[in-house]
Amino acid sequence: MLILQREFMTRIRKKAFIITTLLSPLFFAAVVILPSYLASLDVTDVRKIAVVDNTGNFTNAIPSTEYIKIAYLNDTPAEKVKNNLEEAGYYALLVIDSAQNSQANPLLTLYSQKQPSIDVLQHIENTLDKVIETRKLKEYNIDNLDKILENVKTDVQVRTMNVSKSGEEKESNTLVTMGLAYILSFLMYMMVLIMGTQIMQGVIEEKSNRVVEVIVSSVKPFKMMVGKILGMASVSLLQIFVWVVLTVGLASVGINLFMDKTSTAQMEQLQQVSQGTDNAQVAQQVEATQQMSDPNNFLAALQNQNFPLIIGGFIFYFLMGFLLYAAMFAAVGSAVESVTDTQQLTLPITLPLILSIIVMISGIKSPDGPLAFWFSIIPFTSPIVMLTRLPFGVPTWQLALSASLLVITFFIIVWIAAKIYRVGILMYGKKYTWKEMIKWISYKG
Repeated sequence: MLILQREFMTRIRKKAFIITTLLSPLFFAAVVILPSYLASLDVTDVRKIAVVDNTGNFTNAIPSTEYIKIAYLNDTPAEKVKNNLEEAGYYALLVIDSAQNSQANPLLTLYSQKQPSIDVLQHIENTLDKVIETRKLKEYNIDNLDKILENVKTDVQVRTMNVSKSGEEKESNTLVTMGLAYILSFLMYMMVLIMGTQIMQGVIEEKSNRVVEVIVSSVKPFKMMVGKILGMASVSLLQIFVWVVLTVGLASVGINLFMDKTSTAQMEQLQQVSQGTDNAQVAQQVEATQQMSDPNNFLAALQNQNFPLIIGGFIFYFLMGFLLYAAMFAAVGSAVESVTDTQQLTLPITLPLILSIIVMISGIKSPDGPLAFWFSIIPFTSPIVMLTRLPFGVPTWQLALSASLLVITFFIIVWIAAKIYRVGILMYGKKYTWKEMIKWISYKG
């Protein structure tokens, strides 16, 4: 307990820990939100696109927008404009030629001195796609074609509900469950890898400074190893708790800020769709959109998750998985004298973690598949893969089997790691090998 307390207090008092704990949620939120926000911003630079239509079939087919101005050149050769784009004040030149294999689909070539932006390409491609599709359909001489096309537009969305054995229905959301599974698994992976490495580096540092020789005079090496591991586990749990609280707070603020903006945008879209449709159809669209896109449904799906099981499972698998890998990292740290000597020994430890992340992707898509099942049972991969499956629901017997095997493996690994730790922590000047470390396990006394 003294070593645990010392390890815990030393870590949480560091400025790096405080800054990382408080700013990490803001950083992750910025990484997720900023790219989407910046991508949604409209480009305010006005770009003038010159169009030379050599087919004569697409005159005025591409309309101008607020920031993209289309200028059709009827009497100017493309070669003359292409070589003097900047002098003529054009952002790019679009040349429309007839394709050899298709009379309907033109050959489009966009010339520019810089790489053209994606919004310019999308505006040209989407506009001409619709123009060509409409012309092809009109060749069938269908009456009221525009109204038919408007009426057949359909946006099908599935509302998911979980039904218990007693018949109770609860709102669910597959994206919410997948996101929760990904966050739990990836958080487990990062904390085990980062904190495990810190334990190994701490052991190497104490061994190099000969501080450990003073400590082992008052405490057994096994208790010292377990105290360091439990202290780091406590630091990790505290950090995760603070992250969860801050993330929930930031998410609540974000939902309240964007809820009104989203609702306004949806109503504007519905008003545009309602043009040319009857009132009954508009009413159905409004009702369907409100049901499927209401943020309250998202929150209801999140609240209907089995959080007691998820939180309890996360704490158990985090502690067992963390202690399992931390013991191995501590054993490696005790066997070497510098960080550069750890690469060969840490590779077998990190491989199951990397493999777990690979299987996690498959587990999110198919949580009950054979790959996810077996890797959630194997003790060295179950701390990550079982957390992937947990939000989707796991049969009790599978959970019990996975937990039992993990606990048994934990005691075996800690026993082996302690045998290595007690010898390696006081070993200096001797080159380590796997054969030598196996001998350390058999030493008595």
